[in-house]
Amino acid sequence: MNKKYQIISAVLLTVSIGGFSALPSSAADMNLPIIDNNRVSNVTGNTSQEYKSELINKLGKIDQFSALFEQEVIDNAGNVLQRGGGDLAVKRPNLVHWNTTSPDESLIVSDGKSIFLFDPFIEQVTAYKLDGAIANTPILLITTNNKSLWDQYSVSRTSKNNYVIHANDVNSRIKTLEINFNDKSELSGFTFLDVTGQLSKVLLKNVNLSPNLAPSLFTFTIPEGAHLDDQR
Repeated sequence: MNKKYQIISAVLLTVSIGGFSALPSSAADMNLPIIDNNRVSNVTGNTSQEYKSELINKLGKIDQFSALFEQEVIDNAGNVLQRGGGDLAVKRPNLVHWNTTSPDESLIVSDGKSIFLFDPFIEQVTAYKLDGAIANTPILLITTNNKSLWDQYSVSRTSKNNYVIHANDVNSRIKTLEINFNDKSELSGFTFLDVTGQLSKVLLKNVNLSPNLAPSLFTFTIPEGAHLDDQR
């Protein structure tokens, strides 16, 4: 399996709603959002400060959560490039533990200052400064109310439970991030659209809004023998 898909599906921790004619049936079976790439640009015209405030308030009520996830990475022709899954834990502010267990293992940890990506296959750790990484990892917006960070994005709403975050920077690798809630205002999934038209679709399962999260989840220690590529 090409390792870049694993990294994209995890790190780009994206969207217009409508028919996706080439969508494989397996994505429908996962109850993931249906994406029409051709309508992404149309949604951007419906952005508003009101929707952004709504979304920030909803996310602000989620102090922490843990969940299992299933994911699919789909190209702009509707072909499934990769399926996988794992578990994640998130805690405000800016703490993330994203563990992919299939089809290949990888780990992403944000300790609030830096983000660490560990690929056991090549025994490499890549470290990024959090402030610099958030421009290309809008999923981190779910962990913060920081106005200067949110000012880098616009927000539209496709329904009362589905919000689309749009990057204002035309050079951003991630063009949109859709955040999905269920009727109880609980997070249920994400969909990322990158600059190439590739989708990373994540369905959350067994969401726990009051987990007992060990501090060690958000602390990263470089494994023995692993090489550190420090981009901070």
